[in-house]
Amino acid sequence: MKKNKMWFIIITIGIFLLIISFAYIAVRGRTYTVEVKTKNETAKAEDYNIVLSENDIVKLTDKQMQGGVLKLTFKSLNRGRVYVDIYGPDDFYTFYKLYSHRMHILTIDEYFGRTTGDRILQIAAIIFLALVLYGLISEYRSGMRANIYQHKNVNNLGMSIYFASLLAGHLINIFNNYGIVQILRTTINHASIISIIILPIAFLLFLIVTVSNLILIRKEGFSFKYMLGFLLGLAVCVGTLLPFILSEYFQRSTIIDIHNEKGWALYVEMAVENVMLVLVTYLECILLATIIIAFRAAKRIPKFNKDYILVLGCMIRKDGTLTPLLKGRADKALEFARLQKESTGKDIVFVPAGGKGDDEVIAEASAIGRYLVQEGIPEDRMIIEDKSENTYQNFKNAAELIRQRDDSSEPEIAFATTNYHVFRSGILATQQGIKAEGIGSKTKSYFWINAFIREFIATIYNGLGTHIKVIFVLTMLVLIMVYMIRTSVVL
Repeated sequence: MKKNKMWFIIITIGIFLLIISFAYIAVRGRTYTVEVKTKNETAKAEDYNIVLSENDIVKLTDKQMQGGVLKLTFKSLNRGRVYVDIYGPDDFYTFYKLYSHRMHILTIDEYFGRTTGDRILQIAAIIFLALVLYGLISEYRSGMRANIYQHKNVNNLGMSIYFASLLAGHLINIFNNYGIVQILRTTINHASIISIIILPIAFLLFLIVTVSNLILIRKEGFSFKYMLGFLLGLAVCVGTLLPFILSEYFQRSTIIDIHNEKGWALYVEMAVENVMLVLVTYLECILLATIIIAFRAAKRIPKFNKDYILVLGCMIRKDGTLTPLLKGRADKALEFARLQKESTGKDIVFVPAGGKGDDEVIAEASAIGRYLVQEGIPEDRMIIEDKSENTYQNFKNAAELIRQRDDSSEPEIAFATTNYHVFRSGILATQQGIKAEGIGSKTKSYFWINAFIREFIATIYNGLGTHIKVIFVLTMLVLIMVYMIRTSVVL
């Protein structure tokens, strides 16, 4: 309820800012002062002749010369377009277009061009984006405090990064001359710049991911999931470059004419290019958020108040001993137990988890249990969970065994797994309502990269509704921007 109230307030403020902005422009925009640099500081305003193509659309109400700048103030009379020709000494000549709108708002050069008081739209956009960013960061921080193992944390952080880039674009251009259509251009183009800036980094990472995936396949055997990093890296690079490739192709093509500013082909190409850049940029922000939170989850140290620690199983050797990967998980659990004992004096119960695979001589949990005994852990401080076939079942079955042993309503649980697997494991626990904190053991870097990609895909899938809404809004902004640009050219 509190979250919904916050967003209701932010949206309400946004609507209020929009109404106030247009009301302000409706009052101030009835007149417009054109500033013409003449480079002749000795000339007088009377030396310049102003010719209007139509006399019933606007009226010249004031003409002044200040420091070589001719200032012409026009007032709207009727709806329409008028050309303003300015003749002066020394064969001086220039011209402007003025548009008088239905509400007698004057814009210059473009139908949705500059108007008196239009800077309020820029200020309103900055305030609204700042509020949206505040809301996203607030949700992210509260979500991380409540439980780091949630896909919504990735969504909120990714969208925070994206909207921060939008806000930065507006702040950078706050003192520039702005027209109404330029507000949307800034919103779209400055976000897309992220994608262009990081393209060299993305290409380098694509090469690293490709090599990493090849190493992973060579060591672990071929699997489609080991190709995810390569495919995503390729998609990011192609997605960033494709709009520019298409633009260059259509510039040279005779099949589709994009050189006619009054036709539709140019604007369809413009819309496709911008939508693709917005989409790639947005997805890159979500990927970056996935990497940040996965790293945070892997490096996080749980509180030293745990009653139980699960050791999540994986493949064992043919002789029933632990592989280096699984041994790392068990050693990390032992290290945590030792640190907790030294810090608080509290012992912890180990829960080795993992069933017996078809190609395994004993259950993974039994192999882990044997290793823990060798390391000095008594059997009465262990609960063997040897029925599960995957991580989801590890948590489900282990939680049932803990409930059978422990009468406390909510025992404190930790789990040990490989660093790249911590965030995903925590999410699987959260999905079952199991409160648990993870610790990660070190492993080869090529596992990390592929794990990021898998978690990114899972994040997109789990937050698909939210992402579709955001992308829809951004797409509509692109289409509105393109429509405004075309209208300014055609009219």
